[in-house]
Amino acid sequence: MTPAKFEASYINLQRNGLLLQRARDAWKRLETCTLCPQQCSVNRLANERGVCHTGAQAVVASHGPHFGEEAPLVGLGGSGTVFFSYCNLKCEFCQNYELSQLGEGHTVTPADLANIFLQLQDDGCHNINLVSPSHVVPQFLMALETAAEHGLRLPIVYNTGGYDCVETLKLLDGIVDIYMPDMKYSDAAVAWRYSRAKDYPDVNRAAVREMHRQVGDLIVDARGIAQRGLLIRHLVMPEGLAGTPEIAEFIAKEISANTYVNLMAQYRPCYRAQQHHPLNKSITSQEYRSAIEAAWNAGLRRFDRLPSEWQVNGESDH
Repeated sequence: MTPAKFEASYINLQRNGLLLQRARDAWKRLETCTLCPQQCSVNRLANERGVCHTGAQAVVASHGPHFGEEAPLVGLGGSGTVFFSYCNLKCEFCQNYELSQLGEGHTVTPADLANIFLQLQDDGCHNINLVSPSHVVPQFLMALETAAEHGLRLPIVYNTGGYDCVETLKLLDGIVDIYMPDMKYSDAAVAWRYSRAKDYPDVNRAAVREMHRQVGDLIVDARGIAQRGLLIRHLVMPEGLAGTPEIAEFIAKEISANTYVNLMAQYRPCYRAQQHHPLNKSITSQEYRSAIEAAWNAGLRRFDRLPSEWQVNGESDH
């Protein structure tokens, strides 16, 4: 049997007029903004600013084909990344703090954003990869409706810090094909100390459950390029701050042992990390190996680009 041709989820909603309805619903929520767990309740339509420092218009720092993302997103044409400025978290160690905390970038209208999406498609990218979109969901949806009208057909990647409201995620049901959340912490005290989000573990787990409910495990095509599903990023941190064993257990037991996971080894002290021990040092080889072993022992088997020297029991990644 010939497999059905892939079609991005939002296209059907756009045909039926439901995508515009979702976008309008989301836009109204900017008037008393509770889109993310910070629950600031400011009127962003009047350009009042809450934790994310973003008013009625999204701010974009950069966009273009990206070849440093997870293998199923990159393929040959690259992942079409759109880096949004600002963030709903305050991570003391953020490697992109110029964007997330200092707000480098320029404001864009939904029409501008739609043109960016279409340009990335013309550039041959495999997807539209929204980096830090949690605070700009309404702006993204308005742009997507316009871009779909003008021929956008690429799957949407929701690349988030993982601090997302389930109610907002429900607006994206049937729109986002690929969710890629961080799972940063398993301990609330650590989350508060280093990201000013004491409810991060509970909020994050609820969000990941909802994401998986919507899209399931990662599905790739014959080329190995992601079409639909969940990818999880977990940054291994010094002295076990991230709580890798607990997060791995949660993913394997409460989400799926078939979850595609990127165990990231690139932690380095950035932004204000030098002011905090043990954030002021890079991870060791042994810390990374221990993280891999914890994930393996929890039952996880699908890892992104795991170098051969880090493979467990001779098994390969993917």
